Amino acid sequence: MTSSRAFAAVRFLCGAVTLIAVGTQLGIHIGHGFSVLNFFSYFTNLSNIFAAVVLVVDSVLTWRGKDLGPAWALLRCISVVCMALVGIVFSALLRDVDLGSLLPWINTWLHYVMPVAVVADWLIQPPRHGIPLKRVAVAVVFPLAYLAYSLTRGAATGWYAYPFLNPSDGGYAGVLLTCLFIAVGFVAMTLLIMALGNQLRRKLPVA
Repeated sequence: MTSSRAFAAVRFLCGAVTLIAVGTQLGIHIGHGFSVLNFFSYFTNLSNIFAAVVLVVDSVLTWRGKDLGPAWALLRCISVVCMALVGIVFSALLRDVDLGSLLPWINTWLHYVMPVAVVADWLIQPPRHGIPLKRVAVAVVFPLAYLAYSLTRGAATGWYAYPFLNPSDGGYAGVLLTCLFIAVGFVAMTLLIMALGNQLRRKLPVA
């Protein structure tokens, strides 16, 4: 029990630092006169906030000896997949992009540390409830809704959170192909994270 509480403290710390990092960057963003809505239109920011809240809530649940059940396990799984893709997409497509006013330590924390920490958390402390693989249909709602929002808002305002979503850089055919790759990647990553969670859960000691 002591080790579980210690691990919960690490979770809480990671979540708290993430919220501080996002809050700090938001303050800088506003200070430069940039749009608040644009700030919350970045998948990185949304995913980090989501994952941070999950970590904090999970740590509190552990301290109190409570469990929110299968629905919470699925929600946690989605946060893990989102953060895994944040790390992969950033490293593959965005690491050489000008990050503007983004502070180096915040960039490192949000794009490198948190993705690794959240995935490690899932592997070290897998869910106590199995997640049917058919739940992948629920898990993909968030990224698909994000892509739809980004493309619709981008077409209306001319502002896109990421260059690979901007049709002026290669036309809508290139954007749609990129979105297809991201969607397929999200489904594949979700199935992998679910399968690993279910497999590792079987090795947990019976409560």
